[in-house]
Amino acid sequence: MSKITGKERNIVQLGDPLLRRPSETVSDFNTLSLQQIIADMQTTLAASNGVGIAAPQIGESVRIVIVASRPNARYPKAPQMEPVVMINPVYEVADPQRIKDWEGCLSIPGIRAQVPRYRAVRATYQNEAGQANTLLLNDFVARVFQHEYDHLKGMVYLDRVEDNRDIIAESEYLKMF
Repeated sequence: MSKITGKERNIVQLGDPLLRRPSETVSDFNTLSLQQIIADMQTTLAASNGVGIAAPQIGESVRIVIVASRPNARYPKAPQMEPVVMINPVYEVADPQRIKDWEGCLSIPGIRAQVPRYRAVRATYQNEAGQANTLLLNDFVARVFQHEYDHLKGMVYLDRVEDNRDIIAESEYLKMF
C-alpha cells in the first residue's frame, strides 16, 4: 500500500459546534479515510507549531490524537519526542498530584491559561494498525495528552481553568521567556 500524502487543513476554531461534540470510536483500521485523517493531522500539526492535535480540530469527529512534544516558538521549553498517533485513547491516573501550568490551543489562538492536570497518566490506545499500546506519560507530555484527550470529549482547556485571572494574552505569556 502506498503512503498517503497529508494535506494541511484549517484548524477548527472555538465556537464551531464540532469542538463541543464527543468523538466517535474508530472501529475500522483498514480504510483509506483513516489513513488520510492521520496524514492530514500530521501535516497540519507540523505546520502549526503545536505539540499535539486532536481529530476534531481538523473537522473529524473521531477518537484520534497525536502527541508530538518538541521545542518550538509556542513552547520553547517543551521536551523532544517522536510523534505518537493514539487512536481510541483512554487513560488512568498514574500520579494523583495535579499541577497547574500554562496551556494554549490551536483552536483558541492568542490566549494562554493556567490549567490543573495530573502529573502522570498511563495512556492506553491503539496504533494505526489497531494494535493496543500503553505509555506512561509524565509532566509536559502528560499535560499535552490530557489536553488533546479533552478534545475527544468535546471539551477545551478553558473549561478546566479554576480562576479567570489565570487567563492571559499569548503575547504576555511569551514575555515570560
